[in-house]
Amino acid sequence: MEAKDNIEKLRKQVQHHEYLYYVLDKPEISDAEYDRLFSELKALEARHPDLITADSPTQRVGGEPLKSFKTVTHKKPLLSLDNAMNEAELEEFDRRVREGLGEEIVEYVCELKMDGLAVALVYKNGRFQVGSTRGDGVQGEDITRNLKTIKSLPLILNKEIDLEVRGEVYLPYDDFIKLNEEREAEDETKFANPRNAAAGSLRQLDPKITADRPLDIFVYFAEINHDLKTHFARLEYARNLGFKINPNIKLCHGLAEVKKYIKHWDNGREKLDYEIDGIVIKVNDIADQHKLGFTARAPRWAIAFKYPPLQAETMVEDIKVQVGRTGAITPVAYLKPVHLAGVMVKRATLHNEDEVKRKGIEIGDYVIVQRAGEVIPEVVKVSRHSAHAKPFKMPKHCPICDSALYRPEGEAITRCINARCPAQVKERIRHFCTREAMEIEHVGPALVEQLVENKLIKDVADLYSLKKTDLEKLERFAEKSAQNVIDSIRNSKDRPHDRLLYALGIRMVGRTVAALLAQHYDSLEDLLNIKAEDLQKIHGIGPKVAELVEHFFSQKDNHKLIERLKNAGIRVKGQGSRVPQLLKNLTFVFTGGMETMTRPGAEELVRQLGGHPASSVSKQTDYVVAGTDPGSKYDKAKKLGVKIINEDEFKKLLGGSI
Repeated sequence: MEAKDNIEKLRKQVQHHEYLYYVLDKPEISDAEYDRLFSELKALEARHPDLITADSPTQRVGGEPLKSFKTVTHKKPLLSLDNAMNEAELEEFDRRVREGLGEEIVEYVCELKMDGLAVALVYKNGRFQVGSTRGDGVQGEDITRNLKTIKSLPLILNKEIDLEVRGEVYLPYDDFIKLNEEREAEDETKFANPRNAAAGSLRQLDPKITADRPLDIFVYFAEINHDLKTHFARLEYARNLGFKINPNIKLCHGLAEVKKYIKHWDNGREKLDYEIDGIVIKVNDIADQHKLGFTARAPRWAIAFKYPPLQAETMVEDIKVQVGRTGAITPVAYLKPVHLAGVMVKRATLHNEDEVKRKGIEIGDYVIVQRAGEVIPEVVKVSRHSAHAKPFKMPKHCPICDSALYRPEGEAITRCINARCPAQVKERIRHFCTREAMEIEHVGPALVEQLVENKLIKDVADLYSLKKTDLEKLERFAEKSAQNVIDSIRNSKDRPHDRLLYALGIRMVGRTVAALLAQHYDSLEDLLNIKAEDLQKIHGIGPKVAELVEHFFSQKDNHKLIERLKNAGIRVKGQGSRVPQLLKNLTFVFTGGMETMTRPGAEELVRQLGGHPASSVSKQTDYVVAGTDPGSKYDKAKKLGVKIINEDEFKKLLGGSI
């Protein structure tokens, strides 16, 4: 069958390039070429949904949100590791190992101790089957669908073998910072550190939310090929199967080399793009591991050397507030400069007024500061209270425009509600230009500041009226740098309109909500008179978001802004779908076996045609498609009066789309 052969060929190509990009970091093709291959595969599968398989690269994101996670019993317990907090405890571990083995020197494998979330991965015939959290060590939560969204995790291995591997899921620093910036902009609680962000992302009941988080994974254990006699050899074998293994793993001959490795990474950990909190030391020889055995909670052949937290004491010299693009007022501690983890820390966020009160922070106090996740400066607690300390008081007026501040009842955030506040204008323009929004490469915060201060722009639409001569008048601008800015602004005009929706900076409209809106409304102009009740019909949009979107598009000033963007040549419409949206806004539930297509294939087809496949029946369900031996969903549909159709009737609704 030609379609099947083409799909298999495309899958192998996409998987090959995902491995090169996400595991080896050695891409062979451009992002655009990869996107073309992926889109071609997705379109071909949409035309042949019966050929969709769970391990296709297109299935890394999909399925309905779960009501809860199932429980998985691990093949072998995921035990904890004993900790060594200093050199003396590390030396005691080495002494016990040497005495237990009767050896003078032992070969160890040293690994960076990732501060992420431990997971177990089970493969059958080389295909990813089940992934779970550590849980209590004996049982964990089934997070298979969320793990499938991690691009560096192979869905199909290079060999058809059964095995279990274990790894650590983490969030790189840069992505952690970006995620927190987005959450702050959307008035969501920021994650305390990358580990919390990774754990929170993996425990989402909706895998589409997980897919929006750029998680990564390193595998550190493989229960495979008993002919391989060492832990290090098994990791190399796993690497050849397609798993991502940390490149900094090192074989150490004896404790002296282990200590060198620990010291090296204590000095070098701040240069990594992920968080570590120590070093794991393991006996390399598998037979020696078996000889040493386990205690009730931990292996005797491994230990975790823990680094001390990266903290420092300094004084709070002042507390001021800054204004965000949505008008959110954030207290910021101005600190006596202190060196911490390779960075001179001068400021730290205090989040909101309640947080300042909860921690009892006053101006003049000495505080403990740490880089949360070794990235974002954070005040942990007051270490010494100053007799001359002054309490912080939230100002009653905006420090930028002097408008009265407002704190809505039941919310922690105080706001400036003057939409023309210069600080908000600058922040909105900065947001509009970011990589995730309109990606205007050469327009950064410093240039935005100059443009607004020199009255060259007053909103985002004005960017597209800028001339090279305007820029050449600014300090440090020559002809070439001015032309680079003009070119980058012009190149942003054809961004997908979901990017424009996100770029507009509507409160609580992040990239996921923007994509949902773009999927259901092909033009921004279709949203100008939208009502909240219509928006709430979209799965994934709740009443608060719907209310804020309606409010934004009801404002005449915003109507004018969109018209000006349109006149400037910005794309305010989608490019249109190759598949007609015949099932737009309709909800389907499938029950029982299907004869001419698979259930996942039918659900994917519903999505392609603009509908919403759901896992449970409610009054909001439009159709229940009943196959052979339908279950309790059929009975519930009859009870609620939901329309029940068979497979042939469902295919008629598709109007020849298959």
